[in-house]
Amino acid sequence: MKDQILAKVEEYKLDLFKFLRDMIRIPSTSTKEEKLVKRIKEEMEKLGYDEIRIDKMGNILGRIGDGKHVIAFDGHIDTVDVGNRELWTHDPFEGYEDDEVIYGRGGSDQEGGFASMVYAGKIIKDLDIAGDTTVWIVGTVQEEDCDGLCWQYIIEDKVIEPEFVILTEPTSLRVYRGHRGRMEIKVTVTGLSCHGSAPERGDNAIYKMASILKELKELHPKLKDDPFLGKGSLTVSEIFSKSPSRCAVADECSISIDRRLTFGENKDSAIGEIRDLPSVREHNAKVEMYTYDKPSYTGFQKKVDCYFPTWLIQEDNPLCGMLVETATEITGEEALLDKWTFSTNGVSIMGMHNIPCIGYGPGRENQAHAPNEITFKSELMTAVAVYAAIPLKYTELKKKQV
Repeated sequence: MKDQILAKVEEYKLDLFKFLRDMIRIPSTSTKEEKLVKRIKEEMEKLGYDEIRIDKMGNILGRIGDGKHVIAFDGHIDTVDVGNRELWTHDPFEGYEDDEVIYGRGGSDQEGGFASMVYAGKIIKDLDIAGDTTVWIVGTVQEEDCDGLCWQYIIEDKVIEPEFVILTEPTSLRVYRGHRGRMEIKVTVTGLSCHGSAPERGDNAIYKMASILKELKELHPKLKDDPFLGKGSLTVSEIFSKSPSRCAVADECSISIDRRLTFGENKDSAIGEIRDLPSVREHNAKVEMYTYDKPSYTGFQKKVDCYFPTWLIQEDNPLCGMLVETATEITGEEALLDKWTFSTNGVSIMGMHNIPCIGYGPGRENQAHAPNEITFKSELMTAVAVYAAIPLKYTELKKKQV
């Protein structure tokens, strides 16, 4: 079967590269994915998918097969913006390519993984290798704005009900079995404004925040550590203040905290650590989570806390072994186990809903959100082959577990 799959990958490689370049040419920042969804639908129709859906939120789902075991491949199709264009050697939306790479915003994070998923679906159909699975190829929206929101909707509204999900974020073709969670925290202190010429008449909120900032910096190295996922972390990412004018004492000051959560930490413990800081207590600071409620391109709106739980699948889990075995057989080299530094839709799929997921994708983490983003053609092709082999491997695993 390996040889047949690899032959099909070779047959479709130019179509795969063209599809990814077309995707890159359509800007698709969060909440602005509609044109890209239409292009993806055209590709799925051309490839003969058994069913294509666009759900109420705007996620696009393509089905291959109708077996009793429902599995899904997840790839978010939104990207971050390009930042300073002067840092890019080529137009980030040109879809420039050479013999080795495809260049442009989204190539690694993570339209490359999604394009590979789509063509894996075609090969599964061509070779009739879905086994006893129903395979859903899922292009999700708004991940960059609010990771996991798309899957909160898919799972809670029962759009599909997968028993296993493969995440195709960039892993350099390693098998990733978890990552730290994260949350976005806001701390606010208030003071009393007065004329800046006589600051002693007021109570400067910025000065109050200064002592909190010092204690937050001291808290960071004391956070919990995990031998696999690494330690929890925090950093102050933004600071804001309010004042009647530039000639007045500030009567409010707020900061944003990017808090990364390792195994054993959660939203309550992270909020509690900050609320217990002496300066936070002294200044009666308000500590709260940010929320997200931006409508999708369809107008769908769901208000959620900006809390994205840690998730981890154990190394001895049979699903982990299955994916390592599949990747090793396709490539001829033992697949390495690792973890993401950043966050993915796994925060919802497994972190909130306990549906097992494992990561395997083309592209490199260091390309994510960076100028001159590239993805390697060889990795795209390998990912297609591995994805195409998974349904039969999963079918075999389920038979052994009966």
